[in-house]
Amino acid sequence: MSCDSATNSAFTAGPRAGRQRLTVAAEALCFSTCLRTDLVDITDRVAELIACSGVRDGLAQVFSLHTTAALLINELEPALTHDLKGLLDRLVDARGPWRHDLPELSGCDRCNAASHLRAVLLGPSVALPVAAGRPVLGRFQRIVFVELDGPRERTVRLTVLGTDEAS
Repeated sequence: MSCDSATNSAFTAGPRAGRQRLTVAAEALCFSTCLRTDLVDITDRVAELIACSGVRDGLAQVFSLHTTAALLINELEPALTHDLKGLLDRLVDARGPWRHDLPELSGCDRCNAASHLRAVLLGPSVALPVAAGRPVLGRFQRIVFVELDGPRERTVRLTVLGTDEAS
């Protein structure tokens, strides 16, 4: 995303001496995953796009454009990653039986019902505050794209909404 791709509209900031602009910026992040179940740290890319958006204070939303993937905010430490994959395996058995995996009942030939069901449990988006042009995250928090049906090409949509101080 180039820093000049944001859409801006100005408004008066009430009794404050300066002016603020309401800025809305949106951008797609495209990437490849490597494993059937894969956790991809997208924090740095999201932070870079937020910095280019022109938003100083506001809200950022990251949304997966896929029904067999999810997003979450958590620590991305190897033992925890292993545990999360194990939890998903225990909660939703890949072997089913799932009707979505039966060719006579579904148009899908990937046998990926478990991936869809796991995505339902985790959710398709995360929202986070933006302050001083940066995402607000705790010390160990990362923005994690969770691939549940890979490897594949994936896209998430980042939308940033907020104000900046106009000079």
